[in-house]
Amino acid sequence: MHEFNEIFMQILLLLLVGSFVTFIAGAFKQPYSIALVIVGLLIGSFHLPVLENAKEFITQSTVFQVMVISIFLPTLLGEATLKLPFSHLKENKKPILALALGGTFISFILIGSGAYYLLELPLVVAFTFAALMSATDPISVLSIFKSLGVSKKLTTIIEGESLFNDGIAVVLFTISSVYLLSYIDMGWAGLSSGIILFLKFALGGIAIGALSGYVASLAIKPIDNYPLEITISLLLFFGSFFTAEYFHVSGVIAVVIAGLIFGNYGAKIGMSPVTKLNINNFWDVIAFIANSLIFLVVGLEINRIPLENKWGVIVLAIVIVILARSIAIYSSLAFIKEVKGKEKHVLNWGGLKGSLSIALALSLPATFTGRDDILLFTFSVVLFSLIVQGLTIKPLIRKLKVIKSDQSIAEYEELITRQFRYKEALRDWQDMKNNLLLTDIEYNELKADYEKEMEHVQEKLHGLYNKYPTIKKEKKRNASRDALYTEYEAINNLIQREIISSKIGEKQKIEIIEKIEELNNRGN
Repeated sequence: MHEFNEIFMQILLLLLVGSFVTFIAGAFKQPYSIALVIVGLLIGSFHLPVLENAKEFITQSTVFQVMVISIFLPTLLGEATLKLPFSHLKENKKPILALALGGTFISFILIGSGAYYLLELPLVVAFTFAALMSATDPISVLSIFKSLGVSKKLTTIIEGESLFNDGIAVVLFTISSVYLLSYIDMGWAGLSSGIILFLKFALGGIAIGALSGYVASLAIKPIDNYPLEITISLLLFFGSFFTAEYFHVSGVIAVVIAGLIFGNYGAKIGMSPVTKLNINNFWDVIAFIANSLIFLVVGLEINRIPLENKWGVIVLAIVIVILARSIAIYSSLAFIKEVKGKEKHVLNWGGLKGSLSIALALSLPATFTGRDDILLFTFSVVLFSLIVQGLTIKPLIRKLKVIKSDQSIAEYEELITRQFRYKEALRDWQDMKNNLLLTDIEYNELKADYEKEMEHVQEKLHGLYNKYPTIKKEKKRNASRDALYTEYEAINNLIQREIISSKIGEKQKIEIIEKIEELNNRGN
């Protein structure tokens, strides 16, 4: 018991480190996943007695491997599907399906063949690795997209591709790691058996996910109790995953379908704005914890794997994955007119590997032949993907100019900064005058000069608003939302001071949250 408590405390310490790293990454406007991987590398490189038990538990314990696949996967997939509007997927269904189906299979075949012939891995190991590398992780890329103002079309495509190719990649992973050799021995009959098994995994997962999502949506319809509805979402994601796994179909696909139905149909018929806000906040926290541990694991694990004399094959593996991704992107989107050439370049380089690949690699049993090779190549590619691709995608987006010029934002920030400066200067002079450090004559002369400057700034702001009306609209929306949060805190203060009853306070807080949700929806 004491040993478990010690390990648990050390994992909490790792989460504390992850939280601090995330804060620092946010301050420098960098994706937290990249920062966590780098910190994981540093932690793994040094002997730290305070973290040794946790490092051993994370890198070697079969319990943690089960946790990764059984707890983290449903969490990450469920959280992602809740916030993805079905209307966005429908608008971009052609490129999403082309990438999720055609792109994933092309990547799988090319990476598997390259790993078999060039890396000289056994066939099962080569195609198991290929399945892991066929999945993409949009976490880092989406945070960069949002910070740069990349179009919703491009954001939806890369997020939609990731959700659906995750499910397909997991099915391919299962077939490759368990059934591949048997099917090869069967010849053409094995090919048909493989296709049937794939359809069974996929269609079975879709059926269980659809049924679970529909039932959960109906269950929350008569309920207006967000803690209970959050619990139902928890039961939905883990229940659909484990039910699908029990019937030997895809748990990942089941969670994706269940989440999409629950997050769209369920939200429409059964979720109040209060529930939506709270349920999204809950899953944000859970997904953050899962991602923090998984991305730290990349750094911890890579230090455990011996890299001596393997740099050549590691580089070759990275090249194989990058080339396969490029061929898959440009060939699967060749006849999709909705996606322009520059956008294809961004989708290609933005197809980062991440948490799913790591989780699946860690889920391989210690008895799996070639597990160490798969861990070596998977973690190396993920490391390269997150650090090199993750840090260069922003310059690439700017260079390709797939976003509108941010000159208007720069002008706006320049003007409000000046306005703020002048306002603070006037406030300082007012204090000096009140403290008899400035005479009325001196104060009025200084004030007159600055008030002229402020009038000039106001004129420029009005001109900017006329030229770029979206800026004014966005700033008003943000100011309104900020005021509503202030109102919310004011209500809490009145309740705490027993000036108003909790019943009246809760009623008004719900009204405020509904207005916040309405403002958030306007920005989507």
